[in-house]
Amino acid sequence: MRTIGVLGGMSAESTAVYYRELNRLVRERLGGLHSAELLIRSVDFAPIAELQAADRWDETGAILAEAARRLEMAGADLVILATNTMHLNADAIRQAISVPFLHIGDATAAVLKARGVSRPLLLATRFTMEKDFYKDRLKAAGLEPLIPDAPDRARLQSIIYDELCQGVIDAGSKARALEMVAKGRAAGADGVIFGCTEVGLLLSPRDIDVPVVDTAIVHCEAAVESALDPSLPGSSGIT
Repeated sequence: MRTIGVLGGMSAESTAVYYRELNRLVRERLGGLHSAELLIRSVDFAPIAELQAADRWDETGAILAEAARRLEMAGADLVILATNTMHLNADAIRQAISVPFLHIGDATAAVLKARGVSRPLLLATRFTMEKDFYKDRLKAAGLEPLIPDAPDRARLQSIIYDELCQGVIDAGSKARALEMVAKGRAAGADGVIFGCTEVGLLLSPRDIDVPVVDTAIVHCEAAVESALDPSLPGSSGIT
């Protein structure tokens, strides 16, 4: 089994999901008392969020690149970034390390296509919905992502940062998010992306009548698949 390096803390709430899911998936694959070989570098999100708001992405990239280097130095055989938004800095991270970096957008696109989705509704932070770094990755895979309108994007941003990232789950916010899904369905969406790793804390695929991809879950699945791949160095070869 290869060691998975998790670059997290953005937010701590969703990083806890990664820890739980990575261990669950390894236990399901290997059975018994098996758990994942993990290293977690959890950064303080408040300074990162301030830099996001100021559009100072070069600085966030430098912070995450250094954190990724430390994960590799500590023994990580591959690295995952436990947040969608900060994949805006994916290139900076990838250039800073020599071990594989598993992009959350690639894992998401692969599962969407396998489920027959072509026009997914992207529910995410304002940065992920409005900037091109994430949507372009989905488009390169042959998908046509849709996003909510401007007022709903602002509302979703507030739900994520003011509530979910701080451990607050509100029934009214869930209802509003489901209204966004309904609008997306009316606009032609044939699937939904939980494109912020906190959205799965608020919504469940059971709430929605089209295929749903929870990016945190599929990212963990891709990481475990890589960690247990017997053809790769450092894998246990146990399946």
